[in-house]
Formats: sequence, structure tokens, C-alpha cells
Amino acid sequence: MRGAGLKPVKVGICGLGTVGGGTFNVLKRNAEEIARRAGRKIIVEEIGARRINPDCDTKGTQMTSDVLEVARNPEIDVVVELIGGYDVAKELVLTAIEHGKHVVTANKALIAVHGNEIFEAAQKKNVMVAFEASVAGGIPIIKAIREGLSANKINWLAGIINGTGNFIMTEMRDKGRDFDDVLKEAQELGYAEADPTFDVEGIDAAHKLTILASLAFGMPLQFEKAFTEGISKITRDDVQYAEELGYRIKHLGITRRAENGVELRVHPTLIPETALIANVNGVMNAVLVDGDAVGQTMYYGPGAGAEPTASAVVADIVDVVRTLTADRDNRVPHLAFQPSELSDAAILPVEQTESAYYLRMNAEEKPGVLAKITSILGEQGINIEAIIQKETSEDQVPVIILTQSVLEQKLNDAIAQIEALAEIGGSVTRIRVEHFDS
Repeated sequence: MRGAGLKPVKVGICGLGTVGGGTFNVLKRNAEEIARRAGRKIIVEEIGARRINPDCDTKGTQMTSDVLEVARNPEIDVVVELIGGYDVAKELVLTAIEHGKHVVTANKALIAVHGNEIFEAAQKKNVMVAFEASVAGGIPIIKAIREGLSANKINWLAGIINGTGNFIMTEMRDKGRDFDDVLKEAQELGYAEADPTFDVEGIDAAHKLTILASLAFGMPLQFEKAFTEGISKITRDDVQYAEELGYRIKHLGITRRAENGVELRVHPTLIPETALIANVNGVMNAVLVDGDAVGQTMYYGPGAGAEPTASAVVADIVDVVRTLTADRDNRVPHLAFQPSELSDAAILPVEQTESAYYLRMNAEEKPGVLAKITSILGEQGINIEAIIQKETSEDQVPVIILTQSVLEQKLNDAIAQIEALAEIGGSVTRIRVEHFDS
């Protein structure tokens, strides 16, 4: 093999859980194929982990329980950070960079929150930080945006980027189940953590969306400005009414270039049932990207799991090995644009974003109530797409309204007035609607 004369590249894996174990196994199993692609052998020199993984045959590989030891080991060229979380992971990555090592990570929280600082340190030390596995598991979406789509001005992107949330929404729709009931099953299946907040409240998706938005628009990472809304308040009825109107509800991350800034938001969304992304089910992920030259492209696949995520981690290791000898000006920049060319575009507060809406409210069944509601919407300049009034034996009936696109601030004002009506019981449920017209 050409490149056989080059000395092997030595890798230190930190964290031997699901992804770490998968990465170790893929590197071992596909060693020959990987060497043919990378131009030299890749060897796992050391593993930093608190406990061994029964799925990995690590005999003959040196082990330590101190991950920082791996970052300081002079033999190691590339440190692979798969321990997750913020604190130790950040110290590990910065220590590795300080010691002149390249870093590969699957840690979206770390990149979304501390990425600006980490990339700056890496730039100074002329090392790479690769993070393909941090977004959408095995789907090479970061590579697609940074390289494959680099000719395009990206207009917007939207993704189902949390498998747990997508599993829950799929089950609620397919089987008419309640949120709490499906969440319990997701926890039993190991799709959801004991504390599911990160997944069901959209924080995990917002970490990933923050990274995608920076790559798409060439701006610093700004996780703290992302708007997040979870799926825990979505009811069976909402799922069913959406269906009757020809829509499905998905938990989406959306970022869009607007005239006065960039939208960055995660929330439940009604999408027409004919849209490709509306038919991405179970724990699968998908990202839809709209570029001015290419139009719409969609990337679909497993967003988590040992080997799908390992697929992305190992691809990053191969990338690092291929460009080890290139200086920083000849590598693909961390955030797709040259660091000195990042934009200072503002992230728009959600009140300044525009979308269509699904509204559900309980109204007294008596003449004139609908007229009051529609006149409030009319005063705010909100056009109505459809109205459904449900027949029930109760005193109050569900009224469902689909609006056309409107500024969120205007909708907030209208909802406040509707909720103040004596004939309306409780609060108005709102879910955003997106059409993604190509």
C-alpha cells in the first residue's frame, strides 16, 4: 500500500460508552479499509475510560482511568473525546489542543456552548477539531454543508435532529397514544434518559441547530440565543386535528436567513403530510437544506446509536489524517467560513420571526363567538386559512384555526385578546406551521 512507509497515526479514545465502544470496534474491524482511504495506518494507542465496555476486545491496548493522561501522552496524535457533558470534556479538549493534538468529538453540547473558544485555541495551535458526529449521528450533514454545498448561499435549513422526540411524535400519531405514555416506553427502550428534559424540551436539538446555523451562515456559535419549545404539551387531539387538516406534527429545528437577521428556533411544527420530511419516522433524523444554486437537498439516516455515530467519528479521524500535513489555511475552516470572515448577523428574537400558526381553543357554543375571534385576528391583520369547529356534548367546543404567515408579535397580541374573552375557557394552544415550498 502506498503510504505504508509513513508512520501510523496514533489515536487516544476517551470514553468507552456506546459511541466510544462503537468507534473502537469500527476502527479495529475496518482497519485495512480505513488505512487504504487515509493513506496510513490508524492505531488506537490508549483508551481513557472509567470502566471497560464488554462489547470491546481491548486486550493489548493500554488503558487509563485518567482521560487527561491521554491528552498529555506524547505518543498520541489525535484525541477522540467521547465522554460527553461540559466540564471534564472541555478541560480534556483544551488540554489536548495545548499539547498540539488534533481533536475529534461527538459532543454537541460542548461545541454549541464552548465551540468559539475551542476553535480559537485550535487555530492558534494549528490543530484541527472535527465534530461531524455531534449533529445527526451517522448522517454526514456537517461535511455536506462545509464542503459539498460551499458554492451556495444557504437560505434556510430545517431538521428532525432528535430521535427521541421524533419517536414520541411518530408513536402519538401512528397509535393515537398520549405523550406521557410514549415517553415512558421511550425510557424503557433506552431512547430517552431517566431525565428526558434535554430531548423533549428541545435543548439537545438546539445544540445541534446552533452548530448547523453557524455552518450555514458563517457566524459564531450562539446557543444562548436559540428559541426552544418542547413537545410535552402536544396532545393526542392536536395530532389528530393536524391530520384532518392534512398535516403532521414534527419537532423541528429551523434556521433561516431573514432581512434583519437569522432565525434560530426549535419547536413542534405542522408540516404538510406530503412533504418528504413529514415522513421521517421513529428514531430517524433528517435535515433539509435550501441553497440558492442547488435548491433543496435532504439528508436522512440514523441520528444516534453506537455504530452510526462511530461511522462519523471514524470519518473525522480519516479526515484529520489526510490533512495532517496541511497548514491551517489549506484546511476546511471549522465553521465553513474563514475565521476572519465570520458575520455578525443578529439572531432574531422569536417575536420578530414569521410563520403560519395552528391555534386550538375551547369556546362556548353560542352564536357570535366565532365572529368575535375572527374579528380579533382580522384587526391584527391575520388571515385565516381554515377553521374547524368540533361537535361535542360539552358546553365548550374545540375550535381549530389555521392562520397564514404572520409576525409572531402580532399573534401574541391577538391570543392575549382572545384569551380575555369571557366565552373562551383556558389558554389557546399554538403550534407553528411551515410549508418548505421549493
